[in-house]
Amino acid sequence: MIEIRNLDFSYKKTPVFEDINLTFPQGAIYGLLGENGVGKTTLLKIICGLQRPVKGTCTVDGLTSHDRLPAMLQRVVFLPDEVTLPDNSTPQKYVDELAPFYPTFSQGTFLHLMQELEVEPARKFREMSFGQQKKSLIAASLSLGTDYVLLDEPTNGLDIPSKAQFRSILSKIADEGKTIIISTHQVKDVENLIDPIVILSHNAVLLDASVQKITERLFFEYGGQERDDALYSELLPGGYMNVVPNTTGAESQLNIEALFNAVLRNKDRIRELFA
Repeated sequence: MIEIRNLDFSYKKTPVFEDINLTFPQGAIYGLLGENGVGKTTLLKIICGLQRPVKGTCTVDGLTSHDRLPAMLQRVVFLPDEVTLPDNSTPQKYVDELAPFYPTFSQGTFLHLMQELEVEPARKFREMSFGQQKKSLIAASLSLGTDYVLLDEPTNGLDIPSKAQFRSILSKIADEGKTIIISTHQVKDVENLIDPIVILSHNAVLLDASVQKITERLFFEYGGQERDDALYSELLPGGYMNVVPNTTGAESQLNIEALFNAVLRNKDRIRELFA
């Protein structure tokens, strides 16, 4: 389990987090959402020990992240949005260099994922498109066998078929009880994958809830008229999308983009609804 307790972090005099608390139990795909600059990438770096909190703690299975002990590092893999790759290297050479640090690495899994993602392991990175390089890194990261997988904008650079392949692969891995945290702006790419959902604002956590809890507290109405009680309304072909408090217990289909906008525009009301 990843546990963040009373955590403060700042860059020089600019606060990023103030006294935030989050828990990421094992066996789920978490969506980490927020506007640019709210600290999504910073939070992932804190979890894997690349950034040290000013105050509070972040632990992975009881081990303090910023100590970066081998026992903790073997449990976590972090794939940044952009990675500088050596032109003359190949995905196979890249993963060969990582493998000694991860006792749970599986060469068979790596080759299987590369095949699913349609990338040649022996092809040089310089001969690949950005999307092919990204798929190679995804395959390498997931083949390490870590309990915790931190992905920062993993669908950037992927075409539509590759995004479908990515969703399929992650769904299978989630069934193995791993914890996956996806930081993304491309919510449509992972809308049917992520649950629970964490939404960050400057200095704070605005929402940390399962999809079930969200749809219990909020109702997503499609095709109606714009409502006065809406936390968020958007005109779509065929009518309005309204997000309103769910006062009747009715079931509805979550729309993550609408949820995100509703949360950002009604921070205090959302806190009341999810208290």
